[in-house]
Amino acid sequence: MDLTYREATEADLPFLDALIATDEVAAARDPVLPDNAAQQLEAMRAIAADPNHELWIVEAGGEPVASFHLSYLPGVSRKGAWRGQVESVRVSPHLRGQGVGEAMMRWAIARCEERGCGVVQLTSDNTRLAAHRFYERLGFANSHAGFKLRL
Repeated sequence: MDLTYREATEADLPFLDALIATDEVAAARDPVLPDNAAQQLEAMRAIAADPNHELWIVEAGGEPVASFHLSYLPGVSRKGAWRGQVESVRVSPHLRGQGVGEAMMRWAIARCEERGCGVVQLTSDNTRLAAHRFYERLGFANSHAGFKLRL
């Protein structure tokens, strides 16, 4: 499948909402509500304005089919290496299991390399065992426990 990548625009918010709605874990944790639009727009604008954040749309045949968010984090550990943080990895349900996720993640890893990152990291919900196996197949190691505090 021939995939193309472009940075998301405000016009992509309905597609992103649709992806969230088809993600059982995300939809249960953070359902898309009508009053979210202003916050989502503000977040989209903040991402677009910050050179260390990129929200990507993956297209097949000119249609959006997946998305992910890359953040580039400076640090003093690892000899000052930057980290690429991958978040919100989602593929349209009708294309899951067809190689889109793998191609997208390999592209994201290469993007982090281009940006000079020394490590690529991500978190995955503890209930997503198939996703954990997927990331391990790509070379990610389950080396740290992740913790979140909802505010």
